Amino acid sequence: MRQAMGAVIRKDLRAITANKRLLIPMLAVPLVLTVFVPSIFLLVLHFMPEETGDMQRLLQLLPDSLREGSLEQLAVNTLMNYIMPVFFLVIPIMASSIMAASSFVGEKEKHTLETLLYSPLSLGQIFQAKVLASFCMSMLVSFLSFGAMLLVVEGEAFGLLGILLVPAPSWLAVLFLVSPGLTLLAVTLIVRGSAKAQTVEEAQQGAVFLVLPVLLLLVGQFTGFLLVSLWILLGLGAALLLLGVALLKRSLGRWQYERLLQ
Repeated sequence: MRQAMGAVIRKDLRAITANKRLLIPMLAVPLVLTVFVPSIFLLVLHFMPEETGDMQRLLQLLPDSLREGSLEQLAVNTLMNYIMPVFFLVIPIMASSIMAASSFVGEKEKHTLETLLYSPLSLGQIFQAKVLASFCMSMLVSFLSFGAMLLVVEGEAFGLLGILLVPAPSWLAVLFLVSPGLTLLAVTLIVRGSAKAQTVEEAQQGAVFLVLPVLLLLVGQFTGFLLVSLWILLGLGAALLLLGVALLKRSLGRWQYERLLQ
């Protein structure tokens, strides 16, 4: 059965990578968030007059323990370790919304769902394979985006400001706990919506409500209202992983052939 599930996962991954209409937005939006946005920030910081008070007022929101060093060092550290990590909570949801939303409804539109249902897999195993395919693709996009961000932003920070960036330990919690947990939760919910939806657009609408809390967190980071500590991230990541696994297990046994074929 694992081989059959692996075949479904590989089929979905090949389908998304071969469809440029879906693949390009999945890659372009994360690159804009992780390369273009911080590059603009660094350019503004480089050409900004040193005596300006706008950046200083923003940095005054940081705790005293984090306000050591020059203005440029503080600004770059704030960008790297307190603003950019939140983007890596938005990226997997956006990536998963593209692939997961078309998981079942895409099969309906291509008239291949009946063939998939004739496979030796149970409905729960098919659902699990769809979730894992979207999860793997979303995490791959996240890791590729992180690599591109680190390469480009490190080069620009050193070239423009003479500063080498040091990622904080919180990045480990974001990349390996919070982001996977949030992705699993989002993918499971979106795949469930895809099974009930009649079009891909209808399935994608549900993903918007999953992005809103993360966007509020991002606003909180920009305003200084919420500076998430490492321990909060570890607890949040563990909670999201447990919730995602529980939701996936609960969803596996709730499907009927008639419900999918509607």
